[in-house]
Amino acid sequence: MLMPHPAVLRGLLAEYEAAAADDPVDATGRPGPRTRDLAYTLCVSTGTRDVRRALETARRHLADAPAPATPPAPVAAGAPAGVAD
Repeated sequence: MLMPHPAVLRGLLAEYEAAAADDPVDATGRPGPRTRDLAYTLCVSTGTRDVRRALETARRHLADAPAPATPPAPVAAGAPAGVAD
């Protein structure tokens, strides 16, 4: 099965967790629309049909994935960038 890039999956998890904490529930007690949209996207991304299983699958996949790379240090203005003119 295809899985999204770990960076994409990390972003989805972070967005889902933030939305689940901040998105108000509707009158029936269901999560808000943003949370539902992210739950659906997580399910599709992990090949599951239940958000709990999607979260478990995503977390398991991320535990096996390499740690995110640290971005390179910014180059100071006017410093050579290592490319010949």
